[in-house]
Parts: sequence; structure tokens; C-alpha cells
Amino acid sequence: MHSALLVFVASLVAAEPAAPAPAAADPRKDILAALITQLTEAQKLKLNQDQSPYFVSYQLKDFDQREISARYGAIFEDATGRQRQISADVRVGSYAFDSSVGDDLDFSFSTKGTSYISRKVAPLDNGATDALRTALWLVTDEKYKAALFNFLKKRGDDVYTVEDPKKSASFTQETGRTYFVPHTEMAFDHERFVKLARAASFKLASNEAFFDSEVRITADHIVRYFVNTEGAKILSEEMLFGIHAQAFTRAPDGQLLENSRDWYAPLQSQLPTDEQVFAGIEVVSKELNALRLAPTIDPYTGPAILESDAAGVLFHEAVGHRLEGERQENDTEGKTFRGQVGKPVLPAFLSIVDDPTVRERDGVQLNGFYAFDDEGVAAQKTVLVDKGVLKTFLLSRKPVEGFTQSNGHGRAQGTRKPVARMANLILESTKTLSDAELKKQLIAEAKRQGKPYGLVIRDITGGNTNTTGFGYQAFKGTPRMVYRVDVRDGKESLVRGVEIVGTPLSSINRVMATGKKEGVFNGFCGAESGMVPVSTVAPAVLIQEIELQRSQEGKDRPPLGRSPFFH
Repeated sequence: MHSALLVFVASLVAAEPAAPAPAAADPRKDILAALITQLTEAQKLKLNQDQSPYFVSYQLKDFDQREISARYGAIFEDATGRQRQISADVRVGSYAFDSSVGDDLDFSFSTKGTSYISRKVAPLDNGATDALRTALWLVTDEKYKAALFNFLKKRGDDVYTVEDPKKSASFTQETGRTYFVPHTEMAFDHERFVKLARAASFKLASNEAFFDSEVRITADHIVRYFVNTEGAKILSEEMLFGIHAQAFTRAPDGQLLENSRDWYAPLQSQLPTDEQVFAGIEVVSKELNALRLAPTIDPYTGPAILESDAAGVLFHEAVGHRLEGERQENDTEGKTFRGQVGKPVLPAFLSIVDDPTVRERDGVQLNGFYAFDDEGVAAQKTVLVDKGVLKTFLLSRKPVEGFTQSNGHGRAQGTRKPVARMANLILESTKTLSDAELKKQLIAEAKRQGKPYGLVIRDITGGNTNTTGFGYQAFKGTPRMVYRVDVRDGKESLVRGVEIVGTPLSSINRVMATGKKEGVFNGFCGAESGMVPVSTVAPAVLIQEIELQRSQEGKDRPPLGRSPFFH
């Protein structure tokens, strides 16, 4: 009887609905709370009769990184990295005039106060909030003393400086925003990627003309915590996966040549399939073989079609960097577009937009997407040039004459000091032609100029530009797949050995028309605040005149003997 009753009671208990399991604690909230607590303490800092900080911000970035590297069918690196970095922005004074200085003018960098430099790292243990606050305390003390030193020095220097009524404020005043995203674990199929790296690197190395090659698979997961005294509380997460294939060879004359492909995606499920990677590697091999056997071309000035990748890099280097806000106020810069707002700077059929809020374009994921910049300001679509007329600049929280608010473009690598940077630079056109019509116009323009050929530049490895006032305003691009188009029959032939060079305003104002189809170029851009992920979206462009100079040729001998890979 007793046994039966126990069974009956047990069945009753089992029939009742189960209580929901308590939600797992989110350790990210404890970390954010520790930052907020220490932020409150930082506002109380005061040295003798000097000012307390009027503004403080803390940022912590939690990096989880993976990399698998393979060459000749074997794994050369299989690495996992984890670290947390912290940074603090401590300002004394006011928004109108504060302690901020450029890194090159940091007056506090002297023999005083620099016998110990605080470590800008945070504990990996989620529950170690006291350890985190201690690390922040040391960094804040260092930053506050430096800010006070710089503020007093700047105020003293003003005794000798003529007052400028147009001088911009030191810092924009923004409204603090709250932004939280759910936590996402980084799925990384280690077994698949090891197998892919081995097979893909073997396939790439199987061409005996290539003396070296590599396939790398990378994954980066960044959890970002940001708080400031304006009330900002931001907890965001970013992921970026990459597959990178690269091969090297030498032409018969000794010139070093390379070809590569890069695939990026925010999720591993959005990466290309193994079959697509193998197909891409086949293209890399065929192109590099053809490039090795292609003739060199003499320096050239004349018309050219830059297909979407090359066009995007051209506008990124020649225009985008010159529209970054800090360059308009820095006396060491050439200030190409200073005072040009409201004036035509491009052909009237061209517009340029930078939009970090766009996650993809025609199904292609964009590297430059983000929700909030590294100064806690919401990302904003920014029309830089509208129908040829300059409208504004890329702006961080460093004001520019005529512009008192950030448009969410303060960016930096890791915990470096943010400055205005590009994100997703988009070139738009109202004067578009089909590919066939664009080529027809290229040939017609080459004939008009008395040139035996025009050029089509289909691929580019990247570029660089000089924006300083100490040198010439110039840019350079490194094209990879350049085709000479014979004006007699339109026949295309691959050539090598040249670089695009020019002055920015001259080159971009010679765009005659663009193609109808746009393409995406994903990569990373390096500037004062480090390497940041960027994208360009652009159609092909027909330029009336472009200049190409001979690239460094090199006369090195290839490796002696036969590679053991083929023995």
C-alpha cells in the first residue's frame, strides 16, 4: 500500500508543468557594471586645486581570435588567441577647450611621470571585477595626470597665440546612447578549416612555376564594452571570418609577381563553400601563370577603364582619405578640400556616400558595417558628395570648422585613439553605360588622343596616398590584371609592370562615364588609428587620362634547383 502511494504521488508530480530553468547569468553585464562603477570614481579625481575631469570614457575589447595557416598541403600554424584590452579617454577643461592633443604633440611625454606606464590589459576571468577596476584605476590615474599637464601647457601656450575666432571646439557634445546585443558564441569548425587549408594549399602549390604560396583561414570575435560620463552604455559584438589564398612567382626577367583572393563574412556559414574556394584558387593560378608570361608595358598616359575593384580603391585613396575630418584641421595636412563645402569637386554625375549601417550589398557582406563607432556615437549614413558638390566630411568627435557634431566615423584598431575614418564608401553615378558601350568609348577616346591602345584595369592589390602638406598631393595604386586594348580591333592583351600614379583632383575630375554594374571590394585600411575593416562599392569608371609608371622590377633569381614538393 505504501509503495503504491509513492508511485501515485510521483506520477502527480511528473504531470505538473516543469518550472522554467533560471536564465544563465550574463557575465558581460558584470563587466559593464564594473566599468560604470569605476567611471563614477574617475569623475571625483582632483589634484590639489586643479580641475576634475569633465569627460571620461572607458572601452574594453575582448578579442577571441583563430588562425590556421597552410603551405604545400601542410599546416604551418594553428593558433588561438584571447586577450582583453582597455583604454580610457580622460579630458580636463571643457568641450570648447580641453586637454586633448595629437599623439605627436603630447606635452606630457617627458622625463616627469613616465617612469611607469600602466598596462592596458584587463583580466580574462569574468568574475574578477575588482581586478578589472584596479587596472582601470591605474590607467585613469595616468591619463588624468597627462590630461592636466597638457591642459595647463595648452592654456599657457595661448598667451603667445593670436586668438582665432574660427577655431573649432576641442570636442563635440553628444547624447549618450544605450545599446546591447545578445551574446553570440563564435562557431569555428576547426576540423573543416584544417582540412580545407591543407587541400587548398596543396592545390595552390601544385603549379611548379609558383615558388611559394599560402592559404590562411582567420576568425575574429570582438566583444566591445563602452561607457562614458554622458551616459553611453554600449555592449556590442563583431565577428569577421576570412579565407585568404596567395601565391608568388617570378617573371623570366626576375620581376616578383603575386596573386591572391580574399573572402570575408561575419559568420562562417556565409563563407564560400570548399568547392567555391577551390574554383577561386584555380582562377588565381591561371591569372598568375598568364601574368608571369605577359610582356611589360612602358609608362603610359591615356584613357583607361578601371573596373569596380580598381575604381573603388581609386576613390578610397584619392578622395576618401582627403575627406577625413581631422585632416581639415591639422596644419601638417594638405587640406585638399578645406573651404570647398558647397562647391563642385567632382563631375556632376557622381556622388559619394559613406554608410556604415549597410551590412550587405547585392548579397555581398560589407566589411565596414558597424552600429556604433569607437567613440560611442551611432553610425550614420553620410552623403559626402552629392551630384559633384561637396556636402560634408567624415567626422569623429573632433569638430571641424562648420561642423559641430560627429557623424559616427571615429574608428580605431584595438584601443588606439579614434579618428575619422571611412567605413563603406559607395560611389554612385547617373551617367552609366553598358560594358560594351564603355569599351567602345575607351577606344574612341584613345583614337582621339592618338594612342595606339587604351587600358582596362580589372584587378588591384591596393594603394596608398600622401595627404600631408610636406610633400606633393598624390596617390598610387598597384594594379594587378592590366589589359591593353588595341584601338584597331578591340583585342585585349595582358601586360604587367606598372603602377597608377597621379594627383587626386586632376584624376577624379577626368571621369567620363561609369558602368551600370557595381562591385564590392572588401579589405582593411591602415592610417593614423591603425587597421580597420572597410569596403568600397563602385561601378567601373572610364577615365579620360590616367598615368602609369613602371613598377619596381627586381632582378632577383628564382630559388635554385627544383622544389622538393615536386620530387
